[in-house]
Amino acid sequence: MTLSADLWDRSLWYATAEEPDPGSDAPEDAQVLVIGGGFTGLSTALHLAERGVAVTLIEAEKIGFGASGRNGGQVIPGLKIDPAEMRARWGAEAGDRLVEFAGGAADRVFDLIERHGIACAATRKGWIQGAHSAKALSAVHARARDWEREGAPVEIYDAGAMAEATGTRIYHGGWRDLRAGLVNPLSYARGLARAARAAGVRIVTGARAMAVLREGAGWRVDLGGSSLRGQTVVMATNAYDDRLLPRLARSILPVQSSIVATEPLPEAVAATILPQGACCSETRKLAFYYRLTPDRRLVIGGRGATGPVYSTGLQDALEQGMRRLFPQIADARVDMAWSGHLALTMDHLPHIHEPEPGLWAVAAYNGRGVAMATAMGAALADRLVEGTPLPLPETPIRPIGWHALRGPVMDIGVRYYWMKDRLGFAS
Repeated sequence: MTLSADLWDRSLWYATAEEPDPGSDAPEDAQVLVIGGGFTGLSTALHLAERGVAVTLIEAEKIGFGASGRNGGQVIPGLKIDPAEMRARWGAEAGDRLVEFAGGAADRVFDLIERHGIACAATRKGWIQGAHSAKALSAVHARARDWEREGAPVEIYDAGAMAEATGTRIYHGGWRDLRAGLVNPLSYARGLARAARAAGVRIVTGARAMAVLREGAGWRVDLGGSSLRGQTVVMATNAYDDRLLPRLARSILPVQSSIVATEPLPEAVAATILPQGACCSETRKLAFYYRLTPDRRLVIGGRGATGPVYSTGLQDALEQGMRRLFPQIADARVDMAWSGHLALTMDHLPHIHEPEPGLWAVAAYNGRGVAMATAMGAALADRLVEGTPLPLPETPIRPIGWHALRGPVMDIGVRYYWMKDRLGFAS
């Protein structure tokens, strides 16, 4: 399920990362072994170590190699469901706990950045969601009012206000959530690793976990020639492993998210795009998400192909969509293009599992990974150390029945919606 390293090396975040790569420590047995050097694993390890727990984190590639270092860098609070639905599904007590957790997920990111002095070009000027149709606008405004009732700072836009806030006139309206913000995600991941190491975490990179095996009351992680032992194992591999827990891999849908970055735009042009400094995403089936960087590059992404092969055709479609959104960029050159896998679930929620005592797995943030993975790692640390209830209950692993056919099924769907987008951003 992995993409080749060259696509990672070609990303804007790799080229501009402020935090250096943390390198690797010698492996050691530990009370908790964390597999995966992305936001979930790093946050879990950091928050455990701050409580005095001995942790070794194992990453097959480099820190931030997966979705954590390849995404759009949008730090968005909340889940794909809204507060009223959270309470309807889980009841008042658990629903209140989930609303507080989801609403505070971006706070967790920016608090860590400040506390540990992480250099990741962080800004906090909000996230805008654009409604592509009148029907979508009704749902978007309902979402904004739902969060407003929870005390969130929001702004509700009609079509005119939306055009002023984004620089494009394609939307029927939208809303802005001022809790959100932006980071260079690879720098943020590396900064978390630096903080975790300072707290005592052993960070082992370039070491692929080949198997997780029960050994007495604890666990042994086979590294292919050597082993590590621990009382607890946390699997935080998301869409980048299909061998350690095959049932887990069959319960999520890995999909590529493709991103392009333009050359630096002229100041006068850049000033017309997201002038408030916010980021934006849409309500369409294959929504675009976009932002400006500090050096005035337009960065825009969207769902791409399934499987490990990078699709230049879908990259071309993304570029065409970018120019339809923002004709004012004219023939601005695309300097960089990259892709990476994220994980989706059928219910659009992250999944937390404890398939055996002491073996935990967390996966699938459905496009909200920067904030939600950070917060989920902290919550899992609370659960392991203090027995605190998780914001979402752990569930059995439920493989998707048609998972073996996911490639052709999802590719047909992606290409179908890209085609409709080319014909005028139809839903």
